[in-house]
Formats: sequence, structure tokens, C-alpha cells
Amino acid sequence: MDNIHSALMIGVIALVTVLLRFLPFLIFRGNKKTPEFITYLGKVLPFAIMGMLVVYCLKNISFVSAPFGIPEIIAVAVVVLLHLWKRNTLVSIIGGTACYMVLVQLVFGG
Repeated sequence: MDNIHSALMIGVIALVTVLLRFLPFLIFRGNKKTPEFITYLGKVLPFAIMGMLVVYCLKNISFVSAPFGIPEIIAVAVVVLLHLWKRNTLVSIIGGTACYMVLVQLVFGG
């Protein structure tokens, strides 16, 4: 891939990203009320996406071979405890990810 092709690809990606960010403001401009369906999606989609990410992250756990899902179970527990304690999603995600990485790299690594 030459430099021109790389620059064009980055430009197209940046343009699409900017358009996607501004699209809601273009569609729902002015004093129009946001449609109920869009408001509903704004309330339920974050939870659905988080649930889907949890399922995706835990789908390949094997409880019949070492390490028997222990790092994942501990990391999920850390995420839950951190979230109950701090009520901060970012702290929970970073803490759980760090815990999991330490467990699989240093404790259960192999």
C-alpha cells in the first residue's frame, strides 16, 4: 500500500466518522421533539450492548480444562465489586481488565 492509498483510506475513515457523529444533529435539528423510539433506544441499547459484550467475552470459557474459568470468574467478580463500591463504569472496566490480564499473564499463565 503506497502513501497516497493510505492517506485516502484515512481520509475516508475520518469523513465517515465525522458524518456519523453529526448525523443525529442534522436529522433532529431545531426544536423538534426527539421521537419516542429514539429515546427508548437511547435508554435500552447501552445495557443490551454491555450484556452482549459480557456474553462475547465469556463464551469460550472451558470449565472442564485448566484453568477452569477461574481467571474469568475472578475478573467478573472484581468488576461487580468495583462497580458496587465506586459506581463508576470506567473504573470497573479498567479494574476488571487489569485483574484479568494479571491473572492470565502471571498467575495462570502458561
